[in-house]
Amino acid sequence: MSLLVVGTVAFDQIETPFGKSDKILGGAATFIGLASSMLDVRTGLVSVIGGDFPQEHLDLLTDKGIDISGIEKIEEGKTFFWAGRYHNDMNSRDTLATELNVLENFNPVVPAEWKKPEVLMLGNLHPLVQKAVLEQLEERPKLVILDTMNFWMDLTWDELMDVLKNVDVLTINDEEARQMSKEYSLVKASKKIMELGPKTLIIKKGEHGALLFQDKNVFFAPALPLEDVFDPTGAGDTFAGGFSGYLAKTRNYSFDNMKRAIIYGSALASFTVEKFGTDRIAELTEEELNDRLEVFKSLTNFDIELD
Repeated sequence: MSLLVVGTVAFDQIETPFGKSDKILGGAATFIGLASSMLDVRTGLVSVIGGDFPQEHLDLLTDKGIDISGIEKIEEGKTFFWAGRYHNDMNSRDTLATELNVLENFNPVVPAEWKKPEVLMLGNLHPLVQKAVLEQLEERPKLVILDTMNFWMDLTWDELMDVLKNVDVLTINDEEARQMSKEYSLVKASKKIMELGPKTLIIKKGEHGALLFQDKNVFFAPALPLEDVFDPTGAGDTFAGGFSGYLAKTRNYSFDNMKRAIIYGSALASFTVEKFGTDRIAELTEEELNDRLEVFKSLTNFDIELD
């Protein structure tokens, strides 16, 4: 069981109604890797960092059993940095700063020992970067999962459509699904999007859960109602790490097993929002995860008698 993750390893600086962080560890690949490591999946990261990236952050990843041989370090460069401020409802935010730095000219290099991953998780990056990774693999993975956003739809539509032809699962949020499909109904949107290549579509709805579409099958997973949401940054990537990690661990890519993977992803994401950045997911224990999975199970467990 192996999971190759391609994405950002970065710095974030966050403001929420509950406080403000300094420059902290972030990035899609970071959250995905930390989430999958909770499932004892052999995980490798492909990314790029600058000389300003502290060794303690790399040590955190390796201590979790994550292979960082695919992370390129450019000593004279600076690490990708994003700063944002969340509004009171925590569903909207303002970007205060985006500094691409070493990410601007990122040319991913897949290490030799990772050219045959069972599952490939392509984080939110330029479609040409995502495609470059696919072209370096010696065998097609059992499952290719891709995350993208409206930024790439606006600026690199043709390139995105090209890479989608080689994808099994696409993960986007509800706003992006409507933009990609030009349909307001998410059911109609899913049908149009799956015609573009992906056999399976996950539409993330933040605090309102996630929808899973495949053929004529639909599954809805609720989000856990939380008393406090401290920082939603990285929740979607944590969700992707739990989803892809569970499928890599079980080696079962059926629709029924994807439903279980959705729950694992949702449970892990519910921890991430409890603290700034990676702090909560990094300290998470197996017992805590299992307890929360039981809570998720109880959310929709009921008996009903029909006439």
